[in-house]
Amino acid sequence: MEPWNMTDVSAKPFSPLSNCTVDTSYRFTFYQASYSVIFLLGLTTNSLALRRVWLSPCTLTSTAIYMANLSAADLFFVISLPLRIYYYHQKARAFFSKTSDASAWAPGAAYCQLTFTLKYISLYGGIFFLVCIAVDRYFAVVHPLVSTPRRLRAAQLISGGIWCLVLGLSVGLPLLRSAAARQHQPCLLDPSSQRQRTLILIALGLVLGSFLLPTALLLFSYCSMLSVLRQPRHRSRSKRRSRKHTLTVIYWVLAVFLLCFVPYHINLLGYTLTHVGLLPSCGLAKVTKAVHPVVLSLASSNCCLNPLIYYFSSSLGHREPASSGGSGSQ
Repeated sequence: MEPWNMTDVSAKPFSPLSNCTVDTSYRFTFYQASYSVIFLLGLTTNSLALRRVWLSPCTLTSTAIYMANLSAADLFFVISLPLRIYYYHQKARAFFSKTSDASAWAPGAAYCQLTFTLKYISLYGGIFFLVCIAVDRYFAVVHPLVSTPRRLRAAQLISGGIWCLVLGLSVGLPLLRSAAARQHQPCLLDPSSQRQRTLILIALGLVLGSFLLPTALLLFSYCSMLSVLRQPRHRSRSKRRSRKHTLTVIYWVLAVFLLCFVPYHINLLGYTLTHVGLLPSCGLAKVTKAVHPVVLSLASSNCCLNPLIYYFSSSLGHREPASSGGSGSQ
């Protein structure tokens, strides 16, 4: 149930890659193992993060609000993992027992819609709320005169707007998928007609746009912060600790982006373009299909890594001092 899982391109008369195949049978066992680990870690870490925020409402900061929403988005995906594990368990049984396609277990359209919706909530909720943390740190460091109450109100309004955007994407993308899927296998895309290939490319454009624009905003915010933090006034002994905590948040958010989201979207681009026939490279098709389970699992692991940003941020248990200049107090 990869987000853009295609049917076998060898069956597509339009495809220039008709003889280009690669064995990815390892994915059945790999997904069951990786999703089981992600489920246990993600459920534990995000539950603890939400519990800590809930038990300390009097010390809420704008960063804490974004982190609480981030954990909530991650939990949507975590609760879908047992369904995905069951899916691959059934597919593995059918594959390794050489069950015919007619008798193999196949999920229904509602099942696919639900699991992909929960997946996109976590993926793009994670991206958008991580960028919110970056922008919040940007204002704390580069524009420290913006008051804490004003940032708290902004965080609440922005979080509501992001949930509307995330839910719209998370419902719309699976609907595009279902329109481009096989008739009797709704979890598999079928780029055999021009209309279906167009729908796949439209969805790909939405996915890449939802990643590239937030990434550009994140990089701008963090480059601006690093420029300010290099100034001599931030190297004094009194500000060294707050500077260290701010840098910790910056590096953790960048690490999550580089590890989870960048490989997934780069591979997704090559994977989709080769399978719809726009990039007729057999070598690229083999590589992207072979590593797809790995990068998808890395993208899914963001729900385990996001709470680490919470625990390494010093501000979530302390109010931001009005005179601190805001550099790293959240």
